[in-house]
Amino acid sequence: MFIEKLNAPNDIKKIKTEDLPELAEEIRQFLIEKVSINGGHLGSNLGAVELTLALHMSLDLPKDKIVWDVGHQAYTHKILTGRRDGFDNLRKHGGMSGFPKRHESDCDAFDTGHSSTSISAGLGLVKARDIKGEKGYIVSVIGDGALTGGMAYEALNNAAKLESNFIIILNDNNMSISENVGGMSKYLNGIRTATSYLNLKEDVYARLKKSGKAGEDTISLIRKAKSSIKNLFVPGMLFENMGITYLGPVDGHNIKQMTDAIREAKRFKKAVLIHVKTQKGKGYGPAEKHPARFHGAEPFEIETGLPLKPRDKANYSDVFATVMCKLGERNKDVVAITAAMPDGTGLKRFRHMYPERFFDVGIAEEHAVTFAAGLAAGGLRPIVCIYSSFLQRAYDQILHDVCIQNLPVVFAIDRAGIVGSDGETHQGVFDISFMSNIPNMTVMAPKNKWELSDMMKYALTLDGPSAIRYPRGMAYDGLQDFRMVIEKGVAEVIYRESDIALFALGSMIKVAEDVRSMLKEKGYHVSLINARFAKPVDEEMIMELAKDHSLIVTLEENVFSGGLGEYVQSITSDMDVKTLPIAIPDRFVEHGSYDLLLREMEMDAESIVNRILNNR
Repeated sequence: MFIEKLNAPNDIKKIKTEDLPELAEEIRQFLIEKVSINGGHLGSNLGAVELTLALHMSLDLPKDKIVWDVGHQAYTHKILTGRRDGFDNLRKHGGMSGFPKRHESDCDAFDTGHSSTSISAGLGLVKARDIKGEKGYIVSVIGDGALTGGMAYEALNNAAKLESNFIIILNDNNMSISENVGGMSKYLNGIRTATSYLNLKEDVYARLKKSGKAGEDTISLIRKAKSSIKNLFVPGMLFENMGITYLGPVDGHNIKQMTDAIREAKRFKKAVLIHVKTQKGKGYGPAEKHPARFHGAEPFEIETGLPLKPRDKANYSDVFATVMCKLGERNKDVVAITAAMPDGTGLKRFRHMYPERFFDVGIAEEHAVTFAAGLAAGGLRPIVCIYSSFLQRAYDQILHDVCIQNLPVVFAIDRAGIVGSDGETHQGVFDISFMSNIPNMTVMAPKNKWELSDMMKYALTLDGPSAIRYPRGMAYDGLQDFRMVIEKGVAEVIYRESDIALFALGSMIKVAEDVRSMLKEKGYHVSLINARFAKPVDEEMIMELAKDHSLIVTLEENVFSGGLGEYVQSITSDMDVKTLPIAIPDRFVEHGSYDLLLREMEMDAESIVNRILNNR
């Protein structure tokens, strides 16, 4: 097998050109097999196989550098740089990351995980190369979905000023995670169908070349006026008008066309964009048919594409979806906004039921938040649903456009806390900290699926901004009998005893129940309090607990700095009570299973009990 010859960077150059299509199929089968076992980003990687082969055939890594936007599509790159064996532990704790990581290989030029960053990073590498007088080509690979992110345009604007080579590959599969939306998608669709221009150019140049020097002179004049000619046939010619040379569209599954385009792009002493057309999920029927489902796949059966472990319970996104549809029915002012994640956030049903009140803005979190602020200023009740780690990208907009004006925008923060196998770039462990320090903001976290519903309804009664954070995974259905009416800044007593008080927020309530049971078996009296609010914190409850408890333990899936535990410590600093904050350590959390990561950070029930006993 040809894939077995790929043991080090640039080994692909030992394989004959005519054998590359067979290698591509071997890689596809390898990826399908490994991802079916470990899970991972399958569709995007299957679509980028030939593109990656062409890049590695055309470049000399690590002297030349590739920056993969987001990094969803870097699996073939990892195979070609000698990491094939790492796929046995893909996305497992201590194993190979699903994203580019500089510590893994010199051939990973830049760590990525969020969208629309590759052109900025690539431009920085270009300038570093030029200032240091080094050689080598820099290539940034960005998907068409990522071009909805404003950062990409900021980078393109600066790249247009370059007077040295910089290659940008636009991997156009008409998909980000869900189907692309907006003007850029329509623009690229126009380019895809602009074959009239390409056919005309090739025919005219061929005829003129046959007529000798006069023909060559005419070709020169045409080239000088090519932007005007293109504008007749290709709508906008956005990139050319910005000052970036445009090549394409090129068939991204044709290795020869790709290598020819890259060879041409190397000739320019400026920024060059190669527009490459690919198919997400290519070569695997279920992924071609359901690209969104196979964007980030759980382990699945290869023959059918169905998950190996079908869900038998609703997850928090499912609960959110049901509540959103009910809220939309009851209140005509409720509108929903997401950033390219209608499926992942659970808003797909709301979109079908109330299409005029649903807005998918693409991968543009900053715009999503300020857009929501405008909707709120116009008298509507916007609910913005964005993953925790992606909401970080819109911090200024939350502070400046929503909170300063005290607008009633509800932030539904999905994937809050530890999310597992995607690693550092996706762990949602900072939102309590960065939301709680903003005036006018209310921050909540539900203990179970019923409380998520109650908090959503409560948030719509507030006159200012609010955030509800909830975790990835199955919705907790315990403590059903505890459903105290929600009041602002008021915690809920689950069990009230003395000695040790567990003051838990959101997903940590379930862990706290186990901790309490284990401590009770050891003879301790233990109170369990559902904090409910990270802001405002129930200070009166903390003061009451301090009177008849020797230890208050706070539990949260967030970093300590700026979190619930730090705030409680500040309240109790001059009281006769110890506090023990259980929170994410001050470091980035790598990839791994949820349960394993909790144990590793000593945040599982057994570890917490040991920490409590050591603090008695």
